[in-house]
Amino acid sequence: MVESFVSKLEVKNLAISYRGAPALSAVNLNLAPNEILGIIGPANAGKTSFLKALNRMDEMTPGMEVEGTVLLDGMDVRSWRNPYALRRKVGVVFPLPVGLPLSIRDNVTFAPRMAGVRSNQDLDGIVEKCLRRAALWDEVKDRLDSLGSLLSGGQQQRLTIARALSQDPEILLLDEFSIAVDPVTTMRIEEVLKELKEEMAIILVTNLTQQARRLADRTAFFLSGQMVEVGETEALFQGKVEDPRTQQYLEGSFG
Repeated sequence: MVESFVSKLEVKNLAISYRGAPALSAVNLNLAPNEILGIIGPANAGKTSFLKALNRMDEMTPGMEVEGTVLLDGMDVRSWRNPYALRRKVGVVFPLPVGLPLSIRDNVTFAPRMAGVRSNQDLDGIVEKCLRRAALWDEVKDRLDSLGSLLSGGQQQRLTIARALSQDPEILLLDEFSIAVDPVTTMRIEEVLKELKEEMAIILVTNLTQQARRLADRTAFFLSGQMVEVGETEALFQGKVEDPRTQQYLEGSFG
């Protein structure tokens, strides 16, 4: 039995559609502080749409409609007057590295500058702290003024993480970060996430079930626009499932 906990994020009856076509229905899910929650499922299960609804990225997606409630520390995210302030608390890392056409340094300091940080000393501290947390500092510390776009794919993905961390998020959303990086870099990022868990809550959408097993405290299985079930990760992998489709997916019968 999963112990009860105070939710950092709570999702109630979340439903998503695109121009009237249902994409996700009746999701009820919560996230504890300092928890990694894995979300697994095949393509078109609604996983990315779910992430978009959590920090109102749906407002930047034409035709996307969201119903239901998302509470951050008990406050409805739709009640925030400034969605950018919300997104500073709920950061996101996309599947493919999306570097700004700026230097490595400016990629990391962009958000703090927009938030009003002006001291070069403070900004330098943010750059080093975030690049270290993203396991990138030692590789780039001598070329901070070079373009971020010149980094390797794996380095760019870690730069994207550093940029997300520059806003000191309380929740970090990751959408299949492994797609564009090699196995060695994937493992390095996984180690970063284990450390970040001490400071924040993380939702990890992954198409790699074993990655969920390595990282997630609990895992939710999405299929055909529905959340089939959620449970303690190791229990699910040991066959303690409520729905046979979960077991079939974990065994690779479909995906």
